[in-house]
Amino acid sequence: MVLVVVGLIVGGMLVVSNGGRDNHAEAATSRLRLEDIPFDGRRAYDYLKQICAIGPRPSGSTGMARQQQLLTDHFQKLGAEVELQKFSAPDPRDGQLVPMANLIVRWRPEKKERILLCAHYDTLPFPMLDRRNPRGRFIGANDGGSGVALLMELGNEMPKLDLKYGVDFVFFDAEEYIFSHRDRFFLGSEFFARDYRENPPKFRYRWGVLLDMIGDRDLQILQERNSLWWRDTRPLVADIWATAARLGVREFIPRPGVEIRDDHLPLHNIGGIPTCVVIDFIYPDAKNSYWHTTQDTVDKCSPLSLAKVGWVIREWLKTVR
Repeated sequence: MVLVVVGLIVGGMLVVSNGGRDNHAEAATSRLRLEDIPFDGRRAYDYLKQICAIGPRPSGSTGMARQQQLLTDHFQKLGAEVELQKFSAPDPRDGQLVPMANLIVRWRPEKKERILLCAHYDTLPFPMLDRRNPRGRFIGANDGGSGVALLMELGNEMPKLDLKYGVDFVFFDAEEYIFSHRDRFFLGSEFFARDYRENPPKFRYRWGVLLDMIGDRDLQILQERNSLWWRDTRPLVADIWATAARLGVREFIPRPGVEIRDDHLPLHNIGGIPTCVVIDFIYPDAKNSYWHTTQDTVDKCSPLSLAKVGWVIREWLKTVR
């Protein structure tokens, strides 16, 4: 099978296709219901609604500030340490500095060996791939919001989990603060990774897992190719997908999907953190017709999908080596 490079698409994702083959040809669906899953997908979905009710949340916006306050209040009430890792970057349009911040949530901060669970929480400024309205209102329910909502729900369980490692949730800013295909992306994860490398903390990350686009109603999560190519992340991918198989979550499909450029690249290549991405880039189908359009709204996501992914990640955390 010849791999075809489709190209660098807005939002920083370089997609390598499998010669036009429809990845849904081997789609898998489990028979699990919400009632069967001991992870609260309904509450996670409610969190997603709260996030999207804020509206667009691009870097430096009032929407982003409201989201930061929502997350800070949420995690502090649960007993976590919360920090805004502030930085700035020039607006690609006029060069004016835009204030940005990664939001870091620490559970059991005294532990010297830690796990990094992360997602980007900014939204694309405009729905650049929307054929009808590319300057319209972009909500980013799945692309950005779904990973944030899942971690909000997982936060409810963190104080009760007896884990070998400490855990940090990190929400990256400026993953896609872009206005054309030429603009820089992954600014937040790059800043985080460089700081981790150049100002080594007293702890080290054993593993990193990036959650992106995991709320799709028709959930199909294949193994991203960079995560498989890197020798140090192969065991991580194997463990997560083995956990899904043990739980009967068939939507984690144990075969290679597409190659995607996402926040896991700076974490791995700059920070040296073995990081994989858990992503369903078939949204909702092989044409990816909702991605970066006005159609990326809450109704395209599902409490059941959030429950399935959240359950897998929580159970993996409990058994991670």
